Amino acid sequence: MTEILEIWGGHPLCGTVKIPSAKNSVLPLLAASVLCQEKVCLEKVPDLSDVQVSLALLRELGVSARQSGDRVLITPGRQLKSSLSTEMMHKMRASVLFLAPVLSRMGSVDASLPGGCKLGARPIDIHLDGLEKMGASIHWHEERLYLRAPHGLQGAEYTLRCPSVGATETLLLAAVCARGTTILHGAAREPEITDLAKFLGVCGGRITGAGTETIRVEGVPSLFGATYTPIADRIVAATVACACAAAGGCVTMQDVRAELFAPVLDVLEKAGCNIRREEERVTIERRDLLHGVGLVETGTYPEFPTDAAPLLAAALLQANGESCIQDTIFPKRFACAEGFGAMGARVRLQDAALYINSGAITHGAMTCAQDLRGGAALAIAALAATGKTEIRDAFYIKRGYADLKSLFRQLGGKMRMFKK
Repeated sequence: MTEILEIWGGHPLCGTVKIPSAKNSVLPLLAASVLCQEKVCLEKVPDLSDVQVSLALLRELGVSARQSGDRVLITPGRQLKSSLSTEMMHKMRASVLFLAPVLSRMGSVDASLPGGCKLGARPIDIHLDGLEKMGASIHWHEERLYLRAPHGLQGAEYTLRCPSVGATETLLLAAVCARGTTILHGAAREPEITDLAKFLGVCGGRITGAGTETIRVEGVPSLFGATYTPIADRIVAATVACACAAAGGCVTMQDVRAELFAPVLDVLEKAGCNIRREEERVTIERRDLLHGVGLVETGTYPEFPTDAAPLLAAALLQANGESCIQDTIFPKRFACAEGFGAMGARVRLQDAALYINSGAITHGAMTCAQDLRGGAALAIAALAATGKTEIRDAFYIKRGYADLKSLFRQLGGKMRMFKK
């Protein structure tokens, strides 16, 4: 039995939707709550499968964690466990973020490698190298990873060999309660990094420079709790914007700032969409035919985000003129290309680049999601295609979208989810 998202395309999208808190911000904050000595409340949290995995990991460690509506309540345990099960670690990539907080709090942690979408090699060598520089010993035994820092972590000056978001988050989580000062050079600059640093600061951490290439952390003995609202999900916003560009219509997104996903809006504007940017509100309108945009390359923030690459590709299937999206982050980002082809799109995948030719009229088809953003991209393409599309293995989509069908049904999209 698998989950299937069924979509009837050909209907313009119109209306207003609210953008939830960002999955890629919520997950690091849930891991950070391990460091807190008092209660943590996160608000506007979407009910995602990855959020539920994070809550299960917290409970496995001995922390009380539950979601009620869009609020997550976390109460620290008196004595935490220091082992993360292989089953839970394999369920998502972000499980790696629990290593540093547990190590910092307990002096040891053992776990397996994290799972997640199969987008190509996603090593954690920078995470481990940075932790080792901060005094952790690292050992492998029978595919289990053992980290030890019985006397606590020590601040260090460390240069990341590339601006990895996950590694930057790991080292921030390690440094905030380490002894002394940590300086991270070559850090990732994504808004989610800034949001994590802001949350840690509200809880008593001392961090400067988040959002730049150099972050300085003055270690504190412990963190207290806080009530906090994470930033809006720029990739959900990009998904709505690309869907409107694909299907046509006029959509307003509330509770999101345009600068969070400006590169996506800029390309859609170049393709022929009208964009209105207001404070905490963005409106996109597409009435006329889209046109090709040439080459778009993904990169680290503030460049075009890799997560939005397949979403943009789905919109550009409707464009008159050629486009090429080159992903420089993940070599298997465009697994959705096979589904695009089944819908009649004229696409060609070469290495990590997707070439999109104009002139195709897309139609409904039987497709299969192979990862989170690729599944969402197939849904976008289906909204613009004629007839009915079925997307099998739609459980991937639930990792990043609480209820994609309801989101688009608010705007006039025709969707339903069922198991078969």
